[in-house]
Amino acid sequence: MEMVVFLYFAGVIVTTAGLVVALKNPVYSALALLVMFFHVAGLFVTLHAEFLAIIQVLVYAGAILVLYLFVVMLLNLKREEHFHHQWLVGLFLGFVLFAEAALLLLKGHATLGKTEAPAQLAQGNTESIGELLYSTYLFPFEVASLILLVAMVGAVILTKKGIMEVKS
Repeated sequence: MEMVVFLYFAGVIVTTAGLVVALKNPVYSALALLVMFFHVAGLFVTLHAEFLAIIQVLVYAGAILVLYLFVVMLLNLKREEHFHHQWLVGLFLGFVLFAEAALLLLKGHATLGKTEAPAQLAQGNTESIGELLYSTYLFPFEVASLILLVAMVGAVILTKKGIMEVKS
């Protein structure tokens, strides 16, 4: 039963990821991206990583997708006019990725039944992530927050300059 659920989520994720790239209308592409984000969150739930599933929905399906839609609306993109004819390169890369996935499945199939279930941890996912984030990875966490702060301040300054120039 678990394999059926995993194959469902994996199939939908791969299909919608392909649609994100293949669709010419950017709004439909963003909707396919939304479906993909929710199915990735569902995959996290099947792995008993509920915290990551919630973060997936809040950050990616909420914030990042809204950002994409704002960009699409601001640029007023109707549909992609210039379709690049690089299907041979895409076909070759797709074949290479498919061969790698098949090789991993064949090698992983031999060891699939030999793994043991890990022992239950004393604390949950959220506690483990919080402990690691604020102890071992405190400096990278703070650097990432500073980078995001600088990007936010820069966006506000650029927007202010753009508004001031339009009014003048």
